[in-house]
Amino acid sequence: QVQLVESGGGLVQAGASLRLSCAASGLTFPMYMMGWFRRAPGKEREFVAGISWTRGTTVYTDSKKGRFTISRDNAKNTVYLQMDSLKPEDTAVYYCAVKRGPDNTPLRYDYWGQGTQVTVSS
Repeated sequence: QVQLVESGGGLVQAGASLRLSCAASGLTFPMYMMGWFRRAPGKEREFVAGISWTRGTTVYTDSKKGRFTISRDNAKNTVYLQMDSLKPEDTAVYYCAVKRGPDNTPLRYDYWGQGTQVTVSS
């Protein structure tokens, strides 16, 4: 059974940094991508960043590029999201997810964590 456990969320002031972690376990297949999504209050879930598990190729939504950095530790089956210069509009529940393989729906992921709350005060 695949489990994804996020950590590192919290309450910070605007301009601060946070580093989220997500450890994957129970994998019986090679991962294709790991990604981070977020859901802000009253809004739909949105893609934040993704990373290819083998090549380390990264992809971001344009608005996150430059402030957010995704990375991975293959040995630990862990993906990270470094978030700098946080803004109140970054307040959301952040979820990590695993994509098993390539398909025609790049933002469709197969396994999800429970999420970690990030709150940025002004």
